[in-house]
Amino acid sequence: MEFSWTQIIIGLISALLVGFGKTGVPAVSIFNVMLMASIFPAKQSVGILLPMLIVGDIVAVTYYRRQVIWKHLISLIPWVLAGIVIGYFVLLKVHNEQLKVMIGILVLLLVALHFIRERWGEKINRFMLSRKFNASMGVLAGFATMIGNAAGGVMAIYLLSKKLPKHQFVATGAWFFLTVNLIKIPFNISLGLLNWQILQYAALMIPVILVGTWIGIKLLPKIPQKHFQSLILVLSVIGAIDLML
Repeated sequence: MEFSWTQIIIGLISALLVGFGKTGVPAVSIFNVMLMASIFPAKQSVGILLPMLIVGDIVAVTYYRRQVIWKHLISLIPWVLAGIVIGYFVLLKVHNEQLKVMIGILVLLLVALHFIRERWGEKINRFMLSRKFNASMGVLAGFATMIGNAAGGVMAIYLLSKKLPKHQFVATGAWFFLTVNLIKIPFNISLGLLNWQILQYAALMIPVILVGTWIGIKLLPKIPQKHFQSLILVLSVIGAIDLML
């Protein structure tokens, strides 16, 4: 497999966003799905992005390792695994572009649920703190990350529902994505989406990913908590609309 200059340049931009998304504003990562899918076939872009994401995950969990809230992850694990398996079999049958539309619609519905919760309290709050909500978010996140590395919007809404401070938000999300991305490796190999050439391409991006993580670490403390939450929601909506289009 040979890569064009366009694919390398766009890949470098995506690598910068991967790093920044992992240590700064997680919802930025949804734009990587758009960028990589614009220069590679949709399914191939999933495999190419995976090792890049894992590099960013490793940096993020190393830096924020003491701020993760484990209880919000442990309750998700079995449901995420179920979502990954479902996504694997769906990828064998369905075209990825159709799935992107589904994910975009679901993310928009979740953002709407967040705003409904802010306006009308008790019943929505009880649901978003329930096991049913955790289970549905886990399955959806596993499914979305398997079929398009697009679980950023889903996890953003899930973690916002837990009212985490921004550093704990980033740390908890980082551990989630490192875990699921490592789990996805054998599935991607089985689907033919991950090979030696793709790993070489990802290795080329590592220095830029590291620059992106450094930028994220420096900028995160400067973003007020209120603006951080608004930025997450806005980027989730933009990313969801882009997926649908």
